[in-house]
Amino acid sequence: MGRVKGTVGSLARDQQVEGSNPSDGFMQIQTSKETELVDITERVRELIKDVKDGFCIVFSKHTTTGIIINENEPRLKADILTMLDEIVPKGKGYRHDEIDSNAHSHLRSILLGPGIVVPIENGSLALGAWQSIFLVELDGPRRRTVNVNIVKEG
Repeated sequence: MGRVKGTVGSLARDQQVEGSNPSDGFMQIQTSKETELVDITERVRELIKDVKDGFCIVFSKHTTTGIIINENEPRLKADILTMLDEIVPKGKGYRHDEIDSNAHSHLRSILLGPGIVVPIENGSLALGAWQSIFLVELDGPRRRTVNVNIVKEG
């Protein structure tokens, strides 16, 4: 892709934070289940549609969500949630549960991470044929905020 200069911006955005840098875009997502994978790929594509080359940073502002890339296939999505439940089961007596009964959600989030970086090539997300971008809800249902920042080449 060549040398990347520090121009940050999202050309079309769901909303802008009052008092923030005008190039900081974000999307609001209302989840509907305690744990679920929400495909946000098309919303990210809409945000980068006017960018020829660069990359975008997709970042969740929550400690009980994750952002991942994987295949949008219903059985695989169910397998991912089952795996998280098996690795970090709910109600296992975590100390944080004494404060707020969602320690499992925080611990699962650590495994997934809060964000990803995706290249933009010739105006498109450089994802593989079967790759989609997901917000993983781990403590819903809730209203979630996902930042999408774009660094343009050139």
